[in-house]
Amino acid sequence: MSDSLYEDVPFKPAELEHRYGANVHLLRDPHLLTLLARLGAPDTVQPDINRLVRDLYRFLSATVVASEFTRRRVETPTRMITSTPYGVYVGEVIDPSTRAVVVDVARAGTLPALVVYEHLNEILEPRGVRQDHVVMSRTTDNDTGEVTGVTMSTSKVAGDAAGAVLLVPDPMGATGGSACAAIDIYRRAGMQPPRKVILMNLIVTPQYLRKVALSHPEAVVYAVRLDRGLSAPDVLKTVPGERWSEENGLNELQYIVPGGGGFGEIMNNAYV
Repeated sequence: MSDSLYEDVPFKPAELEHRYGANVHLLRDPHLLTLLARLGAPDTVQPDINRLVRDLYRFLSATVVASEFTRRRVETPTRMITSTPYGVYVGEVIDPSTRAVVVDVARAGTLPALVVYEHLNEILEPRGVRQDHVVMSRTTDNDTGEVTGVTMSTSKVAGDAAGAVLLVPDPMGATGGSACAAIDIYRRAGMQPPRKVILMNLIVTPQYLRKVALSHPEAVVYAVRLDRGLSAPDVLKTVPGERWSEENGLNELQYIVPGGGGFGEIMNNAYV
């Protein structure tokens, strides 16, 4: 008779209390916050920058998979099966038949997407895991430098994401323009929609969360940290999302505060 201990394994990561809705998961993880603080520090340079990004996304990917992916019951013999008929693990595992599409939003999202893609290939059937690539950039006002939107110069999308989990690992959730544009690709006419959409960010702002909620309310957001550093002092004392419209995490050029600078620039040593 098998032990039923692992027949049902609920998992819920530690999260901050907030009022942004059930689809937003702001992790409360001191380990990840420590790595992210180091990543954003002025004296952190390559190769430490990319090493920290890899570590952060490896842990974040594990959290997302455990929280959001379907599971199935297995009976898997262990090496002890040669000694005893009880050498069998019985319980839940991530369903390896789950299909997934990882979107690389170049350029800050290139390394995160690769980390998530490689992780999924380890736990799912690799033939059901795909990586797509899109190249986007901010459009800005020539006079003020303020971000006005997003332009897409090219993409390599190998079809729709019908029935798959669509994952968009992009470090900085600032305005939400890039994330929403990436999801829009898979909502075009003639494309079958994904089963689930998951945005994976290191830092998000209240503005980002509002944009995603309005444009793609079905999207699930996982973030290591919420930054709303330019909000008024009394707003900063409230539960996140309680005074959502008054919260601000962006400066006049739409960079996140406290943030960590432009991750696309620091990850690539390309300050243009």
